[in-house]
Amino acid sequence: MATRQKKSAPNTKSKVYPKVITALWLFFVGGLAIFILYLYAVSINFLNLFGELPSTRALENPKSELASEVYSADNVRLGSYFRENRTPVDYEDLPDNLVNALIATEDIRFEEHSGIDPEAMARVAAAIVTGRSKGGGSTLTQQVAKNLFRTRGDELNNGLLNNVPGVRILIHKTKEWLMAVKLEQSYTKREILVMYLNIFEFGSNAFGIESAAKTFFNKEPGELEVQESAVLVGLFKNPTYYSPRFNPENSKRRRNVVLSQMVKYGFLDQAEYDNLKVNDIELDYKVENQNVGMAPYFRTEASKFLRQWCRENGFDLYGDGLKIYTTIDSRMQQYAEQAVAEHMKDRQKAFFAHWKGRNPWVDQSNQEIKSFPQQAIKRTARYRSLNQLFEGNEDSINYYLNKKIPMTIFDWDGEKEVMMSPMDSLKHYKHFLQTGFLAMEPQTGHIKAWVGGINYKHFKYDHVKQGARQPGSTFKPFLYTAAIESGYYPCYEVIDTKVCVPLEDGTMWCPDNADNKYSGEKYTLRRALAESVNSISAFLVSKLSAETLASTARRMGISTPLDPTPSLALGASDVSLYDMVGAYGTFVNGGTWVEPNFITRIEDKHGNTIYEHTPKSVDALSEETAYMMVHMLQAAAEPGGTAYYGLRYRNGLKNEIGAKTGTTQNYSDAWFMGVTPNLVTGTWVGGEDRSIHFRTMSEGQGGKLAMPIYGAFMQKVYNDKSLDVSKEPFPKPLTPLSVELDCERYNGGMPIDSSNQDEFLNLPTEIDLDAEI
Repeated sequence: MATRQKKSAPNTKSKVYPKVITALWLFFVGGLAIFILYLYAVSINFLNLFGELPSTRALENPKSELASEVYSADNVRLGSYFRENRTPVDYEDLPDNLVNALIATEDIRFEEHSGIDPEAMARVAAAIVTGRSKGGGSTLTQQVAKNLFRTRGDELNNGLLNNVPGVRILIHKTKEWLMAVKLEQSYTKREILVMYLNIFEFGSNAFGIESAAKTFFNKEPGELEVQESAVLVGLFKNPTYYSPRFNPENSKRRRNVVLSQMVKYGFLDQAEYDNLKVNDIELDYKVENQNVGMAPYFRTEASKFLRQWCRENGFDLYGDGLKIYTTIDSRMQQYAEQAVAEHMKDRQKAFFAHWKGRNPWVDQSNQEIKSFPQQAIKRTARYRSLNQLFEGNEDSINYYLNKKIPMTIFDWDGEKEVMMSPMDSLKHYKHFLQTGFLAMEPQTGHIKAWVGGINYKHFKYDHVKQGARQPGSTFKPFLYTAAIESGYYPCYEVIDTKVCVPLEDGTMWCPDNADNKYSGEKYTLRRALAESVNSISAFLVSKLSAETLASTARRMGISTPLDPTPSLALGASDVSLYDMVGAYGTFVNGGTWVEPNFITRIEDKHGNTIYEHTPKSVDALSEETAYMMVHMLQAAAEPGGTAYYGLRYRNGLKNEIGAKTGTTQNYSDAWFMGVTPNLVTGTWVGGEDRSIHFRTMSEGQGGKLAMPIYGAFMQKVYNDKSLDVSKEPFPKPLTPLSVELDCERYNGGMPIDSSNQDEFLNLPTEIDLDAEI
């Protein structure tokens, strides 16, 4: 029987493997082609399926909002204006420990990849398959793209597929890949790293590393220690959850993770890590805003000018990173704020004692104005809001005005957390005395120090430029200026007796002296100004007219409306401290009024000067008249003058000083003006409302309430040898004076030039008591 031969089986493996490999290659190539086409479609926003990408110009010139910074004349940063508190830094400003912490934690292969890290992406893909995450796949460059261009915002995601679940996030990531690659092509690694640190929001209103370093540690970035850098780098994971201020334990754990990453990649020794990891985080925390920092009232006033200038010139004050250089001297500003705080805290204590058991809002008879709180609260934003909400229903409005709520209130011993109704809060704040202080260089008009109130956070109203109050006797120098221009002179004599001036309505204006007495003595004009004798002022205004006085004051820079009635001679019309300081500067500056100013120049973010200020000036007085007025003002700081004891003994100021005190009716306003050869200063103190004041001259006069601030300020200024504030005598005019200023030497100081005597002889040497005025 024949044997049947077995057929050999075909080699199926040799046929299957090539097909599989071919299929895999086709799948890979096809997938790659599809992926490339997909990338291209996203880049051109094919059929508006994906939304737009930033333009090439935007990629090459990325813009983030930069805070505009304000600097003093001595180059100290006073503050900034911002929507996002961000100040850019350069790579050279960064410490190595910060750069190392960032790379070790966020992107260890940053120097190797070109915007996309394949290894990190593979890790993410594996995590999706296994469900075990080993870190994110975004590079620093991708994160820059995401944060800088808002890739996940609505502006770039209005394509037809952007609302499809799952597809939206893929489109986001794709755009970040594309932009990361373009960023890598346009910038160096250092520039990308700095960009990342400059744009990140660290929380607590800190945008960018410089703001974060200042907010959390009160340091420049270059001053950060390794553990502090680790804290800030830890915030990149989640600024809220890892906030060292609000979640310190979370922040400490994250800090240690960052430090361990630095050890892992050789940036930190193990021993140093072991030492640092047990330490708590030490903060010097201060959130920057307009309420804090130096010169807040000044910065607010400056912003009014800056906003208008920016609108007119096409800039954004809050986002263009401007550098604003001011006239403020940070040392003088500090001394002014200290002098105000020291004096006002003391006077507030006296004011509380003065009104103990009573409310300080009173009428002309010192009787309490019962309806005062109800009327005052109607001027508040809270009342207006409630009135609109409840459509004028007084019962509902009053319910919420008298409902206790938690609030933080001001006190000179520190802020207090209380349960208080809005009405009680208003009453609390109305008990506080307010102040304004301004110092200016008369030759340039440069404002050197500006304090607009006692606490900007709780009292926003500026009493330097925003407010205007009656100046009292500090207005008298304008009257005496008009008198000198009309032919009177410092040694001219007038009897201190009652003077009545007729008014348009047929009545008579007969002002009393401060002590309600008339001495009957002869006063030189210089002495009368020094002792602020009202009867002499009444005599002068009766001879010169109130219109002449008003005209003189306006010429010297007083811009508020002036009522040309005889009482203007005693300062009855409201003026601003800002105007008063500028006007007094005319005396010191040889008769030339220079407009008070506070911005010298503005630079753009690249350092180009885009604005330089040229102050306005007016030749308001002759040089001789100005000098005679300085001579007359000096009398107030000499024996018998209203400022003599306070300045010479209490404050120990021995140099030549011109001065004038002022106190208004019922002691509602206390003023002091002081002049030296290169510094003119003014101070006002009073209640927020005129009805709030001391009840006695001893407590409410300008020499007691306002002058001590000036004295303390000048003491501090003179003690600082780095400041160039002259103690030299006032310079005399280049041309000889036409009158003698030594009243004892020349028989009342008649003019030296006898040819002019006829003109002066027409002026009465005393008041005719029998004449009708």
